[in-house]
This record gives sequence, C-alpha cells and structure tokens, in this order.
Amino acid sequence: MPKVALIFGTRPECIKMAPVIKALEETDGIDVATISSGQHKEMLEQVYRWFHLAPHEDLSIMRADQTLFDITTSTLSGLQRIFAGEKFDLALVHGDTTTTLAATLAAFYSGIPVGHVEAGLRTYTYQAPWPEEMNRHVVDHVAALHFAPTELARQHLVQEHIPEEGIFLTGNTVIDALLTVVEPEYRFPDPRLASLDGRVLLITAHRRESFGAPLEAAFHAILDIVEAEPDLTAVYPVHRNPHVLEPAHRILGGHPRIRLIEPLDYKDFSNLMARCTLILSDSGGVQEEAPTLGKPVLVLREVTERPEALDAGTARLVGCDRERIVATALTLLRDSCEYDKMAKAANPFGDGTAGKKIAQIVKQFLCS
Repeated sequence: MPKVALIFGTRPECIKMAPVIKALEETDGIDVATISSGQHKEMLEQVYRWFHLAPHEDLSIMRADQTLFDITTSTLSGLQRIFAGEKFDLALVHGDTTTTLAATLAAFYSGIPVGHVEAGLRTYTYQAPWPEEMNRHVVDHVAALHFAPTELARQHLVQEHIPEEGIFLTGNTVIDALLTVVEPEYRFPDPRLASLDGRVLLITAHRRESFGAPLEAAFHAILDIVEAEPDLTAVYPVHRNPHVLEPAHRILGGHPRIRLIEPLDYKDFSNLMARCTLILSDSGGVQEEAPTLGKPVLVLREVTERPEALDAGTARLVGCDRERIVATALTLLRDSCEYDKMAKAANPFGDGTAGKKIAQIVKQFLCS
C-alpha cells in the first residue's frame, strides 16, 4: 500500500493540512503518516485537540530564541532519520515556512516525490515576505504535484515553466477548515471576549520584516483609531516573539479599550473573526479566511502574495504607514457604503472542498 508523509511545523500549516489529512485517512488504499517538526509546539497542541490529530512523529525542534538556521538543520536531520527508516511514496508539504523548505529538501535528498499544498503564491520580491517568498519558489521547483489554491497561483506556476500536468486548481484548504469551526452562537471561554460590546477591531501582527520601527508605527496607528472611535474595542492576540511582545505592551498596554491577550486557539480565533467588525493583519491565512466571514481586511504589508483578495475587493494594502492605516480604517468604520463594498465582495479562495480534491489527485498519482 502506498504511504504518504504529511509534514508540518507551524499552527497555520497544521490547520490548512488538517482537511487533507482527514480526506486522505478516509481514502481507501493509502497509508497516511503525519510528521510535525514542532516549530510552533505550544500552538500546535491546540490544533491537534480541535481536529483530533495525533502526529505519528514529532521532531520537537522548538527551542527558545531559535533561528532559521536552527529550524532548518534540526528539521533536516530529524527527517533524515525518519526517511532512512521508513519507505514513503510521497511527501506532502504546505505553504512556505522554514519547516516546509527543510521537509522538501529532506524528501528530495531521499528520493521521495513532493506534493505542495498551496502552491504558486508569489510576490516576486524575496524580501517581502522574508524568508517565505524564497521558500515557496524553491519548493515549487522541486515538487512533482502542485495544488494551486487559485487560478492566479496556477498561472504563476505555468509562467515559471513548471509542467502543467502536475498543476491542479483545488481552492484553499483553509476554507475547508474554517467552515468546521465557526458557530453562530459561539460562547467564548475567555471573559474578556465574552464581554465584548459594540464594534471590534481585530489585530494580528507578527511578520519579521516589520520588526522595529514599522511595527511600532502600526501600533501607534491602532492607538489613534481606537481613540478616534469611542465605541470601538481593539483585541490583539499578541504573538509570543519578544520583538512583538515588548512594543505591543509598551505602546498599546494599559488602554481601557485595547485588550492584549494570549494567542488564541483556532476555534476561538475563527469565531472572533466572525464577531469582529474590521481586521488589521499581516497574516496570509487571515486574508483568505476573512472573506468567507464578510470581514474587511487591511493588510499591514506593502505587498501580498494573495492579490486575489485585492482584486476581489476583500482586502486593501496599508503597509505599516501610520497615516495610511488610520485614514483607511476610519473611512471603513464611518462610511457604510465603503464598508459594504469590502464586506460583501465574493471570496476568491474556494468553496470548502479542497481537501477532498487533493486526496483524489494523490490517490490517482500513487495508484495509476
């Protein structure tokens, strides 16, 4: 029986791979093994509980203050051991993390074909996002199977002379995952979320290229927005990286209508997205998820590898420019017509069936 290794290391990867794992486990004739690098160990535990996942192997690479060098070398050596001891017919990786890059290299060195879930995303600027843009270029040019979430992503792959017979348009698996967790009458276990009243500004910000002055400018913009709108409460699940924690608490801490909280588990965060009014985020996944929930996203980046959201009108780029963030946010919060243009735009990222499509393609690849 052919055996597939599904490899992930961060919370977003695991969330987006969960529908593929479930679909493959329900597919006859395929043996499935899940391998975690443990790049985001604590956050991964939350996802395991919700999706009822238990990785067959956990490299447990997470260390305090680990660098990209540490993640890459630890993942490579851990997977070398696993691949040397067990035969795999395909390795599936997701997206563009350092775990994804290292897993692709390990599979390539071991003679295992690679399938890339969420293939073809591009900014064509290696510094934004860094190092993810380089990672996904490398993975796509090594992979045998490419699961493109959108037509634009598929076109990128074709333009880079990747063989078209290995490219498949599937939609994004994050929509599959999201639709399983959002509940209309969801009750938040955290009293700070259960007691939210009025309009809510949801924030996620953690990108490495924004550390320092850009991130501080974005935080000052959030302060300006909250001060300008008396009925608005900002909620920020703060990333644990000290480059984010310190300025967030220094600039935003102590304000009565800004709630700095611990990172949320996936179900809480998804339902908070459904509850909020507007989102400020530098996250790629949020740009994909929010349109399904009718929530406008202001992207705290200068470029995005998800321009479909910009074209559809569900997201706008504001970077970390304080004046631009404030002006755009206040326009949406004060002008219902402008808000509705974004909130009611069609989601360009799929219909919630990507996991099943990928499983069928994998079966055909392995069993033909």
